[in-house]
Amino acid sequence: MASLPSTTTRLIAADGYELGALEFSPSGSAVGAVVIAGATGVRQRYYARFAAYLADHGFAVLTFDYRGIGESRPPTLDGFGGRMRDWGQLDLDAALAFAATRWPQVPRLAVGHSVGGQLLGMASHAQHLHRVVTISSQSGYWRHWPHVTKLGMAAVWFGVFPVVTGLFGRFPGWLGVGEDLPPQVAKEWARWGRRPRFFLDDGVPVDGFERVTAPMLALSVSDDLYAPKPAVDWLHALYRRAQVTRRHLTPAELGLTSLGHFGPFREAGKPAVWPLLADFLRGA
Repeated sequence: MASLPSTTTRLIAADGYELGALEFSPSGSAVGAVVIAGATGVRQRYYARFAAYLADHGFAVLTFDYRGIGESRPPTLDGFGGRMRDWGQLDLDAALAFAATRWPQVPRLAVGHSVGGQLLGMASHAQHLHRVVTISSQSGYWRHWPHVTKLGMAAVWFGVFPVVTGLFGRFPGWLGVGEDLPPQVAKEWARWGRRPRFFLDDGVPVDGFERVTAPMLALSVSDDLYAPKPAVDWLHALYRRAQVTRRHLTPAELGLTSLGHFGPFREAGKPAVWPLLADFLRGA
């Protein structure tokens, strides 16, 4: 990927853990400050082109890596105790707090991709957001998947993740999840996926989701194998006090042959998806 205009910074979570982050600044005064919360196992650099696009359209943008991932990974994951809920309660919360301090005079905004949209309900500073976009953010409970594919998801959560994580002491990225997942992240994610109420059945309180009151654009994608529509609907029902606008996109309506789980942040999604997100964040 070509170098994009950004400034490296570090975030300090409430427990003292240090996170790698990037700032993307507009050429003039910012119209809003956007925190991008990425998907599981996806490094912040994946969102750099989208972040640069938003900066070109007047937004200040912050991207970051969750603990154990990318620029926030320790020298070894052996014995690393970070959990997936820590990504929301500590890491995303630190990013939201940093953005509020760094750009105090502009609206606070967030884009959550996949798990990023789940973690917003676990970050206490999310209650102060002015507008939110989620893309393919869902429950991972295996029964939300259609037909025979639910059996594949059950095999992933009940078998593949526990066994592989036990063997390697982490879930290796080369098995299709991007970056290596820290052991407790992988175990917790699989545990949630086995339970009907997902993270709620594992002690994550619903209160944080109910404290989010910002207008929210919640997108799902028809050819997304990782976030079927019922799973996306389930998650956003938790944001019951937010002003949720749900849209289920199809590639055809966007003039594309495919889009999937990651397409909205690739160049193919730029002409149709990126302006939609920017307009909503701006309040247009």
